[in-house]
Amino acid sequence: MNEQARGAIDSADLMERLLYEVKRVVVGQDHFLERVLVAILAGGHLLVEGVPGLAKTLTVNTLARTMSGSFKRIQFTPDLLPADLVGTRMYNQGTGEFSTVRGPVFANLLLADEINRAPAKVQSALLEVMQEKQVTIAGETYRVPAPFLVMATQNPIETEGTYPLPEAQVDRFMMKVLVGYPSEEEEVVIVNRVTGPRISVSPIATPEHLTGLQDECRKVYVDPSLVQYAVRVVAATRKPSGYGLEEIERYITFGASPRATIGLIEGARALAFLRGRNYAVPEDVIDLVPDVLRHRLSLSYEAMSDGATADQLISRILQALPVPERPLEAHVRATAR
Repeated sequence: MNEQARGAIDSADLMERLLYEVKRVVVGQDHFLERVLVAILAGGHLLVEGVPGLAKTLTVNTLARTMSGSFKRIQFTPDLLPADLVGTRMYNQGTGEFSTVRGPVFANLLLADEINRAPAKVQSALLEVMQEKQVTIAGETYRVPAPFLVMATQNPIETEGTYPLPEAQVDRFMMKVLVGYPSEEEEVVIVNRVTGPRISVSPIATPEHLTGLQDECRKVYVDPSLVQYAVRVVAATRKPSGYGLEEIERYITFGASPRATIGLIEGARALAFLRGRNYAVPEDVIDLVPDVLRHRLSLSYEAMSDGATADQLISRILQALPVPERPLEAHVRATAR
């Protein structure tokens, strides 16, 4: 076993221990937890949709404690201002000078709770920091801590007093994850755990350690056939008729951007890394396709009237496109040399 393969296994073991520590507090939500770790390793951001009370805030807060990182939560409201997010310049009467007050975006994990309750001007204040990992205050640029993850939540059952997210904002989220209700068995455990003795969480990794894991994750081998497959999947959302999907073309107004293809490959690397492999396989890409694409499809009025959802259209695209062969480990090792 070469050094890269051993490093991937050791790192996967660390992520397993981190995940185990989080699950001592958070019950269920395996898919959601895995996607949060994928986003951290891939340097992406998450848009989470789910009804209140499903441990979204608890998950991010607990994860921040396990990685000894800083956690900030912003409750988005209609009266929120951009300066409330990124910070501002304050005048000190004692010294007669201006000083910079940094906003809550300066954290490793930032929870933007109910992001669609603030107007577009406030939502757009996150554009620079999500893409460039920096903010500009009064002409000066400041870097945010690394690693940096924005997790924004929105409530799917309320529309009154909400503002739709700008397309440029939505596209900067690597994935949109749907969080569902727990099973009856899981809910029994939740009640017992919340009403029982308080569980303390131990730090497993430091932010610097996770930054190193991000660098290791980028070394995961991705076969060119997987890149071509990801490109075809995303291209099929733009012109379905070119891939024998004429029946769904009328349902899609605009397809996914190249950010979706990048997100699929970066996410597949992270998922393979979490699963203890130093190379990605087709399953890694396929598992991420719904989460990476569902928020990037602009559906037509005809789709809405026929009840067609983004997930249904994505499933149809996956069924129509041939899956590349799984790369052999011997081929991966030879390529790595």
